[in-house]
Amino acid sequence: MLGPSAHTDTFSRDSLPPLGQWPEFLLEGFNYPDFLNAAYELTDAMVTKGFGDNIALIGNGRQRTYKELSDWTNRLAHVLVEDLGVQPGNRVLIRSANNPAMVACWLAATKAGAVVVNTMPMLRAGELAKHVDKAEIQFALCDTRLMEEMQACAEGSHFLKRVVGFDGTSNHDAELDRLALEKPVQFDCVQTGRDDVALLGFTSGSTGEPKATMHFHRDLMIIADGYAREVLDVQPEDVFVGSPPLAFTFGLGGLAVFPLRFGATATLLEQASPPGMIEIIEKYKATVCFTAPTAYRVMLQAIEDGADLSSLRAAVSAGETLPKPVYDHWMERTGKPMLDGIGATELLHIFISNRFDDHRPACTGRPVKGYEAKVLNSDGSEAEVDQVGRLAVRGPTGCRYLNDDQQAGYVCDGWNITGDSFYKDADGYFHFAARKDDMILSAGYNIAGPEVEAALLGHESVSECAVIGAPDPERGHIVQAHVVLIDGANAGDELSAALQAHVKSVIAPYKYPRSVVFCDSLPKTATGKIQRFRLKSSSSGKA
Repeated sequence: MLGPSAHTDTFSRDSLPPLGQWPEFLLEGFNYPDFLNAAYELTDAMVTKGFGDNIALIGNGRQRTYKELSDWTNRLAHVLVEDLGVQPGNRVLIRSANNPAMVACWLAATKAGAVVVNTMPMLRAGELAKHVDKAEIQFALCDTRLMEEMQACAEGSHFLKRVVGFDGTSNHDAELDRLALEKPVQFDCVQTGRDDVALLGFTSGSTGEPKATMHFHRDLMIIADGYAREVLDVQPEDVFVGSPPLAFTFGLGGLAVFPLRFGATATLLEQASPPGMIEIIEKYKATVCFTAPTAYRVMLQAIEDGADLSSLRAAVSAGETLPKPVYDHWMERTGKPMLDGIGATELLHIFISNRFDDHRPACTGRPVKGYEAKVLNSDGSEAEVDQVGRLAVRGPTGCRYLNDDQQAGYVCDGWNITGDSFYKDADGYFHFAARKDDMILSAGYNIAGPEVEAALLGHESVSECAVIGAPDPERGHIVQAHVVLIDGANAGDELSAALQAHVKSVIAPYKYPRSVVFCDSLPKTATGKIQRFRLKSSSSGKA
């Protein structure tokens, strides 16, 4: 049963799936009061506990203590409530790169009782509009450097009431910042219920159409009090660094929730390239890193070239399969394990992981505290040892889609069916086998092939196309487009570059096809369905 709610705008609670379609939640050991505001717990409560002088955030040339972060977010919360009219339960979209201002806006909106939707700076107006329409978002806070696409989205929106700019560069010279300067540093956080929706995490799925995963205030605490406490053993002395966007639940957990829950420090990079992370690790003696195997490959080379990454005690790998050679090389060079793990936006964060004292190469590990996992056959029965099947998970977090018929497909008999294929060995360790859908996992990004195909088909020279993931030694996989041209179009490097530029102009640039293969026809079934498996089998050497 759901607990009490502080939301006067009941859209989110009204949009939860029917209780009969929820997964079974295993909440033993995760006890929270009826009323819980996650942002208060990560800021004001930390000051009360004596962490006020600890460094909370580092980014864009500044360091901010927990007391400064508390004051900053309280001022912003006053603006949201008093100047913008945000009501508890209203949806607030935040558009920014990874920087302290984005974290502050997220915390402030959460303090005000809003339901936050964090978005990546690379999204275009049409993609933002899908989020706005799906979640009926009323307010948007946007880094002023990224206003163009946000304003274009707002111009055609039936839901957005107000778009307000903030300064992500730490100069505090934008509308939201100027309004906040006149506000008090004390704010009575909305007493949200632990079962009030705090966050909507969007995931594109295999169709490219966004689904919104719904996460409660208690869920944000659970991932810290579970994975971050049990697996990472986060301490106030820890300094976090990483590459995943805060717009992804993986990034929000690893680069904001986890450090702030335990009085540690988060370093935030707008351009989180491997060289940038290496610089941060050396400068601030970072201890915990979240990134994909592709970045760790670069770090290993940097160690060979003399970089000092010895301060790292935890190298967390997720977002794509961790190759055994990378794991082995990291162990060889550092003497410390690389912690492979798997999570899902639907479950908010990592639910199976290796541990510092329990780790194996080419292995995802065992369930995190509070979670259970098993491998299923196609008929729903549990698979035998070493038999590949569908991964099923249940625990203290789980899938709740916002107004989406796919809820019934993701949850079965109380278990979350993640869409990944795994097998479990005789010792109870889980091993990744493959993805079951058409998602392309490239350098930690999930890219829906059909969405890229739709963008390509918008180009005047394209007759038909099919997009697959082609193996790549650096990125794991890359987006590869097989394109049939209209009569009269000339295949070649010039057109290939034009198609790539076109895709970048329509959808987020990271989704563009890094390889374009021109062909006379696409393999199809008798009914006209494209046989992508045949393209995949012949893609080697074309990337």
